[in-house]
Amino acid sequence: MAISKILNMKDCGGHFHGKHLKRSLDYVMNPEKTQDGRLIGAINCQVDSAFEQMKATKRKFGKVDKRQGYHIILSFKEDEVNSDTAFEITRRFVEEYLGKSYEAVYVVHDNTAHVHSHIVFNSVSFVDGKKYRYEKGDWAKYIQPITNKLCQEYGLSIIDVDDGNKEKEHESYKDWSEYREGSFVWADMIKRDLDSCILQAGNYEQFLELLSDKGYEVKQGKYLAVKPQGMTRFRRCKTLGDMYSDEAIRERIEKEDISFYREQQKEVQPVLCKCKVRRYRRAKMSGLQKRYYAKLYRIGKLKKKPYSQVWKYKEDIRKMHKLQEEYLFLVNHDIHSAEELVSVISSLTDKRKEVSAEKSRIYKARERSRELFDIADDMKELEPAEKSFLQGDEFFTDEHLQWETLKQKLLSQGYSLEEVEALRKHYKEEYSKACAKERAVFKELNIGKSIWKSLIPDSVSDGKDAQYNKETIRDRKEQPER
Repeated sequence: MAISKILNMKDCGGHFHGKHLKRSLDYVMNPEKTQDGRLIGAINCQVDSAFEQMKATKRKFGKVDKRQGYHIILSFKEDEVNSDTAFEITRRFVEEYLGKSYEAVYVVHDNTAHVHSHIVFNSVSFVDGKKYRYEKGDWAKYIQPITNKLCQEYGLSIIDVDDGNKEKEHESYKDWSEYREGSFVWADMIKRDLDSCILQAGNYEQFLELLSDKGYEVKQGKYLAVKPQGMTRFRRCKTLGDMYSDEAIRERIEKEDISFYREQQKEVQPVLCKCKVRRYRRAKMSGLQKRYYAKLYRIGKLKKKPYSQVWKYKEDIRKMHKLQEEYLFLVNHDIHSAEELVSVISSLTDKRKEVSAEKSRIYKARERSRELFDIADDMKELEPAEKSFLQGDEFFTDEHLQWETLKQKLLSQGYSLEEVEALRKHYKEEYSKACAKERAVFKELNIGKSIWKSLIPDSVSDGKDAQYNKETIRDRKEQPER
């Protein structure tokens, strides 16, 4: 799964118009984050002179000021993809989305737990001088659908694309990030508390008081914003949905009561039934018991239902899941000593090379059939016109001739259109299986290395880490080329 987001770089003034663009390019092309530059690529420009070429394009069309460029980030799910696959997906994304009009530099950063890629491109087209224009909804219409399509081709999971609302886009990414770190998401809890206060309040002021009683900080400006305990920033209520804007909340306070949430009762015929019921009377408290109970309440021994403290334990829950994974790793591999752990890590390293080689073999085999797939794609585009021609519509004669030419090309190589589609499906399934196998091995290997790092003492750590880095570099050099 890859989450995409797009940022823009504004002009910083007349003394150095491309300052932010230059800084962005320098940041994304950091050798320490890109395996000494191995994970850097460019389209319509050279990597070493990308900024100068972008600046020359701006000068050529007289558009050196205002917005300088754009920055797209693709964030992949942890342990789902390796650096090379992420680089290939990013390259294809750039070619499909920007390839015909804009100079762009794309890189992959693998120095964190989550592999992610950066795409920095010029705001001015080198073809016609038109500036790139991001419209509201473009993320849902173009950017994320392309990302989802590429992720599907490489056997990765995808995310649902909303209706293009910008606020929903950012909230979706934020919620996904929080789910990635733990199972607690603020938005769900805030909406539950808002619904509860709306139901209990008689007016808007009482609604705000109830929120304060629950431990919320309330900020009233142009928009109502709240901040529960443990949350670092205020959250505008209107970003939670149309039902939580200021006007909607006031209207709901006036109209809603407990009956609003009850299901409509269906009309049924009354039925008489007999049943035996044992009635138990609740024991009444004596005067002394009542006074004692009231005293307990006044001195604070009896408290209201406390505010939810789930946020405090999110990190503990994440650590617990990690420890559980490490425990299952030791049990499943029957590890009883450090030597056995080293042996398992070595075995998993070899297995990772094997599955990577297998995936590379499938990828190369699929690429050898790329010409067949391109012909099949062209025939798919002509298929509606061919059907119309076969039904007697001579308007599509030219398309029919193209169809026959492409059909003969396939037959000359011993394939029909149906066989090519079946071959494409076969490679897609095999590649998805290989990717899933690689992800599983990669995850197991990371767990083993994590256990090893927690076992070795700090005095030995530096030497081991240096040796591990050397082995990692050697392993990458030994990876088969695609």
